Amino acid sequence: MTKPSCDLGRVRNFCIIAHIDHGKSTLADRMMELTGTVAKREMKSQLLDSMDLEREKGITIKLSPVRMRWHDYDLNLIDTPGHVDFSYEVSRSLQACEGAVLVVDATQGVQAQTLTNVYLALAQNLTIIPVLNKIDLPAADVPKVSEELVNLLGCDESDIIQVSAKTGENVDKVLDAIIERVPGPTGEVEQPLRALIFDSYYDDYRGVVLYVRVVDGSLPKNSTIHMMATDANTIALEVGRLAPDMKPDQQLNTGEIGYIVTNLKTTREARVGDTVILNADRDKVTEPLPGYKEVKPFVYAGFFPTSNEQYDLLREAVDKLSLSDSVLHSAPENSPVLGFGLRLGFLGLLHMDIVRERLEREYKLDLIITNPSTNYQVKLTDGTEIDIESAADLPDRSRIASIAEPWIGGEIVTPTEYIGNIIQLIVSKRGLQKNISYIGERAVIDFEAPMANLLTDFYDRLKSVTSGYGTYNYDLIGYREGDLVRVDFYVSGEMIAALSVMCHRSEAVTLGREIVAKLKEVIPRQQFAVSLQAGVGGKIIARADISAYRKDVTWKIHTGDPDRRAKLLDKQKRGKKRMKRFGKVDIPSEAFTVMLKRN
Repeated sequence: MTKPSCDLGRVRNFCIIAHIDHGKSTLADRMMELTGTVAKREMKSQLLDSMDLEREKGITIKLSPVRMRWHDYDLNLIDTPGHVDFSYEVSRSLQACEGAVLVVDATQGVQAQTLTNVYLALAQNLTIIPVLNKIDLPAADVPKVSEELVNLLGCDESDIIQVSAKTGENVDKVLDAIIERVPGPTGEVEQPLRALIFDSYYDDYRGVVLYVRVVDGSLPKNSTIHMMATDANTIALEVGRLAPDMKPDQQLNTGEIGYIVTNLKTTREARVGDTVILNADRDKVTEPLPGYKEVKPFVYAGFFPTSNEQYDLLREAVDKLSLSDSVLHSAPENSPVLGFGLRLGFLGLLHMDIVRERLEREYKLDLIITNPSTNYQVKLTDGTEIDIESAADLPDRSRIASIAEPWIGGEIVTPTEYIGNIIQLIVSKRGLQKNISYIGERAVIDFEAPMANLLTDFYDRLKSVTSGYGTYNYDLIGYREGDLVRVDFYVSGEMIAALSVMCHRSEAVTLGREIVAKLKEVIPRQQFAVSLQAGVGGKIIARADISAYRKDVTWKIHTGDPDRRAKLLDKQKRGKKRMKRFGKVDIPSEAFTVMLKRN
């Protein structure tokens, strides 16, 4: 029996957007509790954050949709990630909605990711409902933060809803505002099916599960569907809604948000932003839904097991993670020092950190991670262009015509008294400060900078120079050519390819000295002297020496015979030379992460 089309006027699709830790997951909890979507006995904190990592870190990594019922209206909520690494997921989630609840912490005010999410919501023409959270805290400054929101959105102060997501105060007013202010979904009920995939994940027992927004037409259970971007076909084995558990139905109708269980084996065949149509309608539907793009990683790092016996386990673990993470890119890598490993590509440092923790926790792997780097576009003298993901892959200098590195456009939100410190920090990273604007007592600094210079310690230094108040957000703006060189590092004359880094020629000497000094701290002393060197194109630019342990070989001489003493010391000296010639320096795993903590 076919389910009748839902009344589009009684459906509201909305999402919650906010900076990290401003309380959007807690607000979603209170909404589900208030609407009776989840029984109180089943309620727990951060219900939509299903991963242990999300609960521990207090952040949302994977978005979660849920359908609620309030005053005879169906409210479809999407709880989105707040970190810049997952901004593409946020943009696709916004496209599946007509409204957005913007949550701002009354103790912290407008932050960098708040601005980004507002721009994304405005670009999708969404109705924005401003919500001021954490008004119950003693540090809350409601008038000041309300003024910031008025300046940002151009709304009236009466439009701002003051809530405490923790206690549930005024959460019912947010639900009422969603019904009153957010328009119902639009779509052509009689047209062929077009549905937007705004998330997908891999289930070990059921295959790939898609989260979709039906824009036109309807999707019956057991129909054959087609992905327009990846050209993959599959069967909708089950369709339904999330409340927040899966509730199967006979079909999904125009304007609804729900799930599709497919028989696909990997999320690479069903990417976020793709358009789902019925296979039978392939001749009728030629125009996909707008906004799809293939997301590519631009942060890379080498992952090596501490024991080569674990290499197969690492490869299997990464393959399993790749089933549900379509952006995770992997390729085999071999290092003379570290052995066999994988070079993985990520959306950013948080994405890398999450993958590392999942590999170590869920698969019990002991890993060594090399310094993160970005990718470079290299133009050769014969006209060909190649992409390199590791400094060790750089061709011979005589074959290179030019090297281009990725640049980002960023925004830093900070109290006005720290503007000078931040501009100095931007300049120290070869960045360009473009513009300064003001929202109340906060400054918004627009800047451009090379991605590689922001990978390691930029966020820590930003927090340091702004006493913890500065936040930033960025987006890739393209590749620019520069005078880039590869800095190589030598331990006892042997080049360690896993330590090589790319940098601008003007920074090479400083960087070489910094890392050589850090390596001297982490590499243990040996029975022989060890030289540490940094070089560019064979020219040594920095050096440090680790002195040898000195064993007292003269302790057994009971007489003061100087000849006997000199003979023993000379014998020890010859032995150390031989050890130096044949000895192998033990390099600890900390040496491969010196870039992450060199300051």
